[in-house]
Amino acid sequence: MRTLTLMIRILARLLPATIVASLGHAAAAQTASAERPNILFCLADDWSWPHAGPYGDRLVKTPTFDRVAREGILFTHAFCATSSCTASRAAILTGQYPHRLEQGANLFGFLPKRFPVYPDLLEAAGYQVGLTRKGWAPGIYQAGGYMRNPAGPYYEDFAEFLKTAPEDKPFCFWFGAVDPHRPYQQDAWQETALKLEDVVVPPYLPDSPEVRSDILDYYFEVERFDRETGEMLGLLDKAGKLDNTLVVITGDNGWPFPRAKATLYDAGTRVPLAMRWPARVKGGRTSHDFVNLSDLAPTFLEAAGAEPPAQMTARSLLGLLTGAEPSGKRTAVFLDRERHAPVHPENGGYPSRAVRTGQFLYIRNFRPDRWPVGDLEGTGGYGPFGDCDAGPTKKYLLAHRDDPTAARFFQLAFAQRPAEELYDVKQDPCQLDNRAGRPEYAAAQQQLRAMLDGWMRRTGDPRAIHDDDRFDRYPFFRRDSDADKYWPQWGALFLIKPK
Repeated sequence: MRTLTLMIRILARLLPATIVASLGHAAAAQTASAERPNILFCLADDWSWPHAGPYGDRLVKTPTFDRVAREGILFTHAFCATSSCTASRAAILTGQYPHRLEQGANLFGFLPKRFPVYPDLLEAAGYQVGLTRKGWAPGIYQAGGYMRNPAGPYYEDFAEFLKTAPEDKPFCFWFGAVDPHRPYQQDAWQETALKLEDVVVPPYLPDSPEVRSDILDYYFEVERFDRETGEMLGLLDKAGKLDNTLVVITGDNGWPFPRAKATLYDAGTRVPLAMRWPARVKGGRTSHDFVNLSDLAPTFLEAAGAEPPAQMTARSLLGLLTGAEPSGKRTAVFLDRERHAPVHPENGGYPSRAVRTGQFLYIRNFRPDRWPVGDLEGTGGYGPFGDCDAGPTKKYLLAHRDDPTAARFFQLAFAQRPAEELYDVKQDPCQLDNRAGRPEYAAAQQQLRAMLDGWMRRTGDPRAIHDDDRFDRYPFFRRDSDADKYWPQWGALFLIKPK
């Protein structure tokens, strides 16, 4: 860059002013492009921590994620804002907690356009933006005032986007995989080196051949997501753009198994996260700070030299990436939950809030009279316990709910919960033993309750101000009716699995 600037100064004495000015504009464009990173955001659909090599999972193979973690920074305590696709993606896009986003807090609703999203802000700052497959979804973005998906304009794939992206502009691209979201091709894992006997079944699920096979089908799709991400990094490397690209790989929420997705336990909210940006981020580092995926929006904006809007309540991670912010200061995350599917009477959800620290997970359930993932009768037309995705593991639990060997797992997955839950994560990492109400945990419970109350008030949570179940009254667009008239390309955009 210094050489180019020097050449312009020399040529200024020899060439006409118009040519010199043209060279100056080219230099300025090159400077802006070099200083501002490209951004490649790779988002898996329903991918849980710790299902990646750097976290100690010895079965699933994730070489691309491993590389990004090795050459960048690996986060060990990353959490989504909520364990529900639409709301989690809304939080990522807006840098705000879901409870601040009105209809954006629910599955199959819409995101009001008055909440700024980072792709629009980056586009206004001179970035080329785009997405492929699943962006903000599922929902009806037109109902929120958008003419395109809030994650950006749609492209067939990343290769097509790169062909159209101007050389003198940085880009921001959203790769929204559909893996490892259900449904799975049953026994697809048998095409790989994965083995049934090697599966480690978590203690909240029954250890049966059906469950092991279901987990391996999930792993099959995790590996496919990792391969596709690797192909995109290869395209960037070939184009000479990889080192000044901020690559982010993560998942929108936990895996689609009972007591995981659509809950606030770690299996529903803790996700893999790694970032790589050699131009500014020293590699080979691990951060144990507690971070939320909503922090990504202000991170992207700050990295691009743009000012995050004041209403973004999340905190940029750029200081952690570059080393300007001391590690170890972020010691807690807060979590939301409103309506996933309408599996309670009158379109009701299961409203909850939580705070997760290094030792504890504290959950407040605002409607403990409701069933946490729907009831056995299938209220709302989504089948038994409709907030838990259908699959072999759920089918096994339903079929064996009266079997003494499986009854405990059935209760863990589907039974009603008390108003407060408290888990000592250091002693009970899978959060199976509720310590709320025990005298020895009274002080911790009181402290965490106060932390949660303070956060809810600071962030303008309606349930802290006037708990009127307004989230239950927001519209729910069903795919089989309302959605098709708004979004006829539904299946083509993201429900069809890659081969």
